[in-house]
Amino acid sequence: MAGGSAIRGSRVGAGPMGEAERGESAPRVWISYWCATGHETRPSFAQDQGLAVPETWDCPRCGLPAGQDQQNPPAAPRNEPYKTHLAYVKERRTEADGAALLDEALSALRARRGG
Repeated sequence: MAGGSAIRGSRVGAGPMGEAERGESAPRVWISYWCATGHETRPSFAQDQGLAVPETWDCPRCGLPAGQDQQNPPAAPRNEPYKTHLAYVKERRTEADGAALLDEALSALRARRGG
């Protein structure tokens, strides 16, 4: 009976055998993107006939959107502050509406309790 590894010619943790195993890589094109803080990002894309390069790209350093025009990068998105449920209700209703609803709810509660 022969012992040993079932996988011969390779060791544990060995990487790929090279280009022959993975195939040839496609021709690449590198596009520069700049964010509002001046960081440059150069992702690569496959060079195809119908190459659709995105207008913006997220900066990996600061997370801001980056564009292809270095002199005019896209502006940072405006973040809305967190609003509570009460804040949204106050946008839809006036103080008088709220008082009327409260009175209606209290009278219904009193009627159920018999008081």
